[in-house]
Amino acid sequence: MSFLRPSALYQLLITFHSLRWMPCQSWASLPWPCFEGLLRLLIMVLLWSLCAEIRYIPSSSMYPTLRVGDRVIIERASYFIRRPAIHDIIIFRAPYQQPGFMEEEIFIKRIVAKAGDLVEVHHGWLYVNGIAQREDFIAERPTYLMNRTYVPKGHVFVLGDNRNNSFDSHAWGPLPVKNIVGRYVMRCYKPSAI
Repeated sequence: MSFLRPSALYQLLITFHSLRWMPCQSWASLPWPCFEGLLRLLIMVLLWSLCAEIRYIPSSSMYPTLRVGDRVIIERASYFIRRPAIHDIIIFRAPYQQPGFMEEEIFIKRIVAKAGDLVEVHHGWLYVNGIAQREDFIAERPTYLMNRTYVPKGHVFVLGDNRNNSFDSHAWGPLPVKNIVGRYVMRCYKPSAI
């Protein structure tokens, strides 16, 4: 008996139909990146850079959802194909009607009402169209009062999750949708507590 002769197990594997054809018989047949592949990669990187960015959270107005020092990924493409929705966390340019803010200043808040809604705050509750909103994501109930406000067409109403420490729509009114820069996607860096 020769030890160089193929074993019965080897013969079985070679004759088994699903194992007979193997797409990569050698390293030479592997697809290596070519000009087209590199061009596709470059286009994907350019599209990503145009549609997304990383931002830094400088204040505690969105605590406990976002903390000071968090880095967040913001995408800018989805609002070209859909409208802003309730509970979306958005970044936006400072409202033009606010003295003391430059137009390029960026805020981050949560949408709580859309065009056509009536918003009011009293007794520590946010009411949208007369219905008290259950909000498990806020730091504490608001201690301020806000009279009923109508959200006009082309606007949204935004509030920070840290309701008592946030400069938002309860102070300056509904936000024009044209001021929205993008939508929060995820937190990519959370600073460690010292």
